Amino acid sequence: MVEGVETDFARRMSYGDYLHLDQILSAQQPLSGQHDELLFITIHQVQELWMKLLNHELDLAMANIRADALRPAFKALARVSRIQKQLVEAWDVLATMTPHDYLAFRDSLGSSSGFQSWQYRLIEFKLGARDGFMLKPHAHRPDILAVLEAAFHGPSLYDEALRLLGRRGLPVPEAVLGRDLSQPHQADEGVTAAWAIVYEQVEAHFDLYELAEELVDLEDAVQTWRFRHMRTVERIIGHRMGTGGSAGVAYLKGVLERGFFPELWTVRTQLRPIPHAE
Repeated sequence: MVEGVETDFARRMSYGDYLHLDQILSAQQPLSGQHDELLFITIHQVQELWMKLLNHELDLAMANIRADALRPAFKALARVSRIQKQLVEAWDVLATMTPHDYLAFRDSLGSSSGFQSWQYRLIEFKLGARDGFMLKPHAHRPDILAVLEAAFHGPSLYDEALRLLGRRGLPVPEAVLGRDLSQPHQADEGVTAAWAIVYEQVEAHFDLYELAEELVDLEDAVQTWRFRHMRTVERIIGHRMGTGGSAGVAYLKGVLERGFFPELWTVRTQLRPIPHAE
């Protein structure tokens, strides 16, 4: 016995109690009896937990940008980046599964599909991907649908960033600031011009410059996650139809073409060389 260490938890909260480990560790319920089904379930449950935290941090970042408090927003976005790293690396573990391993239990998934992940859809809505069709798989759950609809019709992270630029006096077009938020943001030359001012006058707009780079980091990580997802699925099931009726790899490849913050990529081509004093 280690002196001073609590050992009687009959009337006290233990580590397992605080974390509800009994519930968490009993939530993996393979249906097929095949060895690798536990891997498949565990990876997806872990990703859902990371996505819960990611949404939590995105909410904080958006609230702070709305309040013109960029330092706390940067802290939240830095945590998002580290969460995204965990999400990307999870595919490396799943990729140890071979086609033979997966096909041994695939029928047990029935119509379930990662396409139906409402937390991932919530992340996309918060980043600005707006497609009303993506609400339909959740129509049977009014509680979840309400959360998704609120994000779908509300400002995205990028909308909050552009509103901040407008408040700082940068020439963000009124048509962009007042657009229908249920529609995806379309690349706009005026927005590109506003970001160009930030990048060409870094010292005057350094916190906005930092914000721009945080957003670029975020989109880069999302696209890395999408790519690793696509390649892992291709490695395991090839180009067969996905569960739940999704198009599988074909759908995932199409998603790779869809970005969130287009002007932050366009502006890189348009920036002028910076003259240096002799």
